[in-house]
Amino acid sequence: MSTAPVDHHLDLTTQDILTYGSWGLTLVLLGVAIHLGRKERTPFYALIVLAAMVAAFAEPLYDAGLMLYFYSTEGMYTHFTAFGIPQPVWTHSGYAVLYAAPAIMITRKIRLGTLTRNGLFAWAGVELLMSCTFEMIGINGGAYTYWGPHELRILDYPLVIGVLEAAQVICFAVAATQLRERVKSPVGLLGLFVLFPCTFFMANFGAGSPVIIALHLEDTSRLIVALASLLSIAFAAAAIRGASSFLPTTAGQSEAAAVGSPVGGFSRTRIAADMPTGGPVATPSTAK
Repeated sequence: MSTAPVDHHLDLTTQDILTYGSWGLTLVLLGVAIHLGRKERTPFYALIVLAAMVAAFAEPLYDAGLMLYFYSTEGMYTHFTAFGIPQPVWTHSGYAVLYAAPAIMITRKIRLGTLTRNGLFAWAGVELLMSCTFEMIGINGGAYTYWGPHELRILDYPLVIGVLEAAQVICFAVAATQLRERVKSPVGLLGLFVLFPCTFFMANFGAGSPVIIALHLEDTSRLIVALASLLSIAFAAAAIRGASSFLPTTAGQSEAAAVGSPVGGFSRTRIAADMPTGGPVATPSTAK
């Protein structure tokens, strides 16, 4: 089996683009999240950004499993190393831009009752395109590589990676919305810091388990890796389909949270005019 390209030259220009570009976008994203939070009187959106950024400390687990290596020659901006993989400082801002930004948009649309199941599938496609764009820049620009025997690559980017990332963002966004509807105070929203890594590794190490095992097999082959990649893609698609079951087929069909409700959005308004907040009432035709 080949080994990680520890001596491969790091392109410093690409590093600067990823570092300053992603951190600049992260500051903008935090501003937007705080603005939305003030409108709805909740720290929910800002905590999504912070949860994603903190979760980036677990990036070495992902790198080891899916065989990613950040080029670490002289001039690398790094703050820690784990599993023999130096971590660039832009991983935290990268998580915010690539994962938290779409999650904020998705959760807000769900809250407003404007996102349907088909709309969620469309957002999965958007996240896939975002992942492909971001990672193709990093890979082909000389910042890092997926050095394992990956198959089904586009411009050296394994397609299975983008699908898994789309699945984890969708699952996180839907799960975060469910958490917001159920917690009793802003303190409960701190669960986002646990929820993000749970959904991240559920998708990448759960749905991604076939391809991870195939990559690390002693006597693996291109066919095995290709078939395992397709199986992981199918598992990721199933996860997205499962997450979509929490959404209505038509906009405004289900209960929606009141935008002006306090902190976590702990009270919800009923869409149906004939349905009081306490639930259905007995009528002469149904009462016994």
